[in-house]
Amino acid sequence: MNKAPFIDATVRRQSLLLGLLALLLFIAGNWHQAIIGFDSRFVLFAQEMLRHGPSFFPTTYGQPYADYLATSTLLTWLLSLPLGQVTSLTAWLPTAIASALIVILVYRLTAPYSPRWGLLSVAMLLLSSTFVSETRAVSLDQMLAAVTLTVFYLGYAHDHFGAGKRLHWVYLLLIAGFAIRGPIGLVIPTGVLCSYYLINRQWRQLFSFGLLALALLLACVGVLLLLAKLSGGEVFMQDVIRMQFLGRMDGSEGSSGVLYYFTSSMGNYALAYPMALLVLLAVAFGGKRAPEPALQLVLYCAAAGLLVMLGLSIPQAKKARYVLPMLPMAAIIAAYPFQVTQGRVYAWLRGVLLGLWTLLPSLLIIGLLVARRRYAEQVGDLSLIFGMLGALQVLALLAWFKPRLRPAGPALAAVLALWTTYIVVVEPLARTLYDTRTFSLAVKAQINQQPAPVVLHGLGKDAKAIKLMVNLECDRVPLFTQSTTDLAPLQAPAWLVMSEDDYAALKEPRLRALAPTLVGEFDKNPYVLLHLTATPQP
Repeated sequence: MNKAPFIDATVRRQSLLLGLLALLLFIAGNWHQAIIGFDSRFVLFAQEMLRHGPSFFPTTYGQPYADYLATSTLLTWLLSLPLGQVTSLTAWLPTAIASALIVILVYRLTAPYSPRWGLLSVAMLLLSSTFVSETRAVSLDQMLAAVTLTVFYLGYAHDHFGAGKRLHWVYLLLIAGFAIRGPIGLVIPTGVLCSYYLINRQWRQLFSFGLLALALLLACVGVLLLLAKLSGGEVFMQDVIRMQFLGRMDGSEGSSGVLYYFTSSMGNYALAYPMALLVLLAVAFGGKRAPEPALQLVLYCAAAGLLVMLGLSIPQAKKARYVLPMLPMAAIIAAYPFQVTQGRVYAWLRGVLLGLWTLLPSLLIIGLLVARRRYAEQVGDLSLIFGMLGALQVLALLAWFKPRLRPAGPALAAVLALWTTYIVVVEPLARTLYDTRTFSLAVKAQINQQPAPVVLHGLGKDAKAIKLMVNLECDRVPLFTQSTTDLAPLQAPAWLVMSEDDYAALKEPRLRALAPTLVGEFDKNPYVLLHLTATPQP
């Protein structure tokens, strides 16, 4: 078997340095940002754990939550203990570390063939839109992507870099994947390594590893159900089965078409995914020849990425972030034209990528000008970011004309331009548009002045209600109502939170007579706070 060079000390040092620099980029500007969107759920989990101590499952409103084990919550809890509170930094840091690990491994897979291929593979990874947004969030799928790539790396490094077999680490990683993401967290890395064995025709390893992984999956499922029964009894165990197994398979959590991942990834995982497809077409039509080691790595990555996308296309529940484990493979494939020295098609692909990297700062300036017309009030003064992007554009052009700095210089300028724009403009804009903290803190202040039971009308126990409760940071368990008839037996005194539309639809006279104590924007919708007293105000 043709072998690539060993991963020497230089490559190890370079990969660790890249990982450290990437981690600093991933957490830049993050300390105590407002929590919005899907992050609210995981921050609420950690807040409750900080108040009540660790448990097997995270909790909301003091009750165990069936959709996840508490693994990621435990990580946030440990990071938050020294501070005595959960912040956006302690919530995001586990994901940022997982993303930095992905950067390290992508470089270690490719740099032994060519440091340039390694750097540009990392650049393609960092320029992929879903990677950017998921890295600066609480993302179990990004953590699973790190586990999956590590399993792939251990299998590949043993055969091609002369590394030890380290099967004990592989099985520990499978358990870690299960602990993070449930059954899918063990199945995905198992499938990726099996695809490597399959395409490499290592039949004995394929069947022995597959059978052991299956036994490990059954054991983990048994432990999961036992922990569920201990945590919440038979009813909670049935909830775990429904949410972690049946709900994802039968589409009760939402469904999409079979080809959803193959089509939506053109945008969700640009630039890496669409460019990887073009590279694979170039490989397919490049003529029959014995693949050299670098091309073999491309084929292994293609098989692994395809298996992830095919496997996750079987369940009815589909979300763009679920296929994050295929992204590192796509990034490696997308940068392959810079590893190939011959071929007109590869030269054309290199030119396309180099042009995009060089012009990206200007393209972002144009995009910001368009966004400012729509969100002029929210984005404010963009002079600083325009200046930064302008400087990066000049640096990219200078690097373009210096062969020694091309293509790494334009790629670095593109990465800095995209991440700077996201951190300085996109994140603050999203937190302004979908702000929940301002209204929630105003509600909290009113309730603290006149304590009374809280009623959340039409918010949804597992939806908008969590976005409110994460900002209240207390053990108050609200009363949830959905229809106007649910409000009829309500006793005074009480605080009611509802949307302005639901307030307008109230029919009961004593509630219609209440003037809102507070009106404000909550998650991009107008909401009101009502105070029901023993003698309603006219």
